[in-house]
Amino acid sequence: MQSITTSENSRHQAEGNAGLRFDIFSLFPGMFAGPFAESIVRKAVDAGRVQIQIHNLRDWTHDRHRTVDDRPYGGGAGMVMMAPPIVEAVESVLGTDLAATRVLVMSPGGIRFSHQIAQDMARHRRIAIVCGHYEGIDQRAIDILEAEEVSIGNYVLTGGELPAMVIVDAVTRLVPGVINPSSIVEESHVHAPVEHAQYTRPVSFRGLDVPDVLISGHHGQIAEWRKGSSQQKELLRDRAEQKINSRQPDDSPAG
Repeated sequence: MQSITTSENSRHQAEGNAGLRFDIFSLFPGMFAGPFAESIVRKAVDAGRVQIQIHNLRDWTHDRHRTVDDRPYGGGAGMVMMAPPIVEAVESVLGTDLAATRVLVMSPGGIRFSHQIAQDMARHRRIAIVCGHYEGIDQRAIDILEAEEVSIGNYVLTGGELPAMVIVDAVTRLVPGVINPSSIVEESHVHAPVEHAQYTRPVSFRGLDVPDVLISGHHGQIAEWRKGSSQQKELLRDRAEQKINSRQPDDSPAG
């Protein structure tokens, strides 16, 4: 088991103020060290708002080769992650907390992760994430654990580790006390479909200037400009997505 903790975090745990706990089950636990050691997630861990525990699924194998996968029944390419190591790992780590823990399996065929789902997850006390690999996970592990299959997008990655990182980041920042609540309210996907364009100093850069209205001090006009900017960015996004989706699979990108 790899624990993402600090001395400050340990103090909060000892005081009973541990916050939300993530348990991540992976074949490659070393992948998580860098992303979780920086920025908002690191600050949340330091403050005791979040605990992150990484578990190596191979620790629950019972052969000298530490086998976690095998060929799929019915034939087909690739290998499938076996149910026993996954089920034993999750049940062993969660113990009596299993029934109250939200168990996720990262899968390209799962429900699409969204801000609304992140908000709901942030209300939980404990979340377990199983990172899939190869051709997927034996369905029996998903059924026994009553896990939710979750996807971060309509594409395939080499494993579930990167999606797990996305979910931990998105949920952590919604945990009370991690970041300023006003920052969340103004973000995309909360009240506005797309966040407006943002500018900061310098006022002029390579011939491009900050819109005059943003430095006018007129709050009503600024609010109107931001509304229009949000709508424009949403329109441009939708057009870009339509253009991509209209391409045939063998089309090559232009230019």
